[in-house]
Amino acid sequence: MKTLVHTDQATIEEAIRQCQVCSVGMVDTDGTPYVIPMSFGYEENIVYLHSGQEGRSISILEKNPNVCLSFCTDPKIVFQHPQVACSYSAHSKSVIGWGRVVFEEDYDEKLKALNLIMQHYSDKTFEFNRPAVLNVKIWKVELQKVTCKEFGTSPHKN
Repeated sequence: MKTLVHTDQATIEEAIRQCQVCSVGMVDTDGTPYVIPMSFGYEENIVYLHSGQEGRSISILEKNPNVCLSFCTDPKIVFQHPQVACSYSAHSKSVIGWGRVVFEEDYDEKLKALNLIMQHYSDKTFEFNRPAVLNVKIWKVELQKVTCKEFGTSPHKN
């Protein structure tokens, strides 16, 4: 099986849109890594996330807003020969992105972000009440660097 590196934006965005969870990695002040799974929205190289107003991640990001985001499509088991264990692999695409979290405070921008997050998971249109929008913490991450790999592709493909 081969691993392919993808650099075209369309393939990268397609992979991100296929994912249901974004893992967000950050580093605490003592150097301890901290990774959390989050729901997300995506538009034009920006990832939107949401959380409560307080917590460990917020404390970390207020001191060090640098993050690493990881996306992985649902893996599908593939093989070249059903009796050869080493020929098995998981076919999936992985996108890793780096950026800095900016906490969005503008009400209309928060509303836009919440709509993008919900659009990622549903075709429905939602309404948000003002207190809920004001109470949510919106994380905005512009991707500064992105890598995309596809694992478990057949070496016989052209």
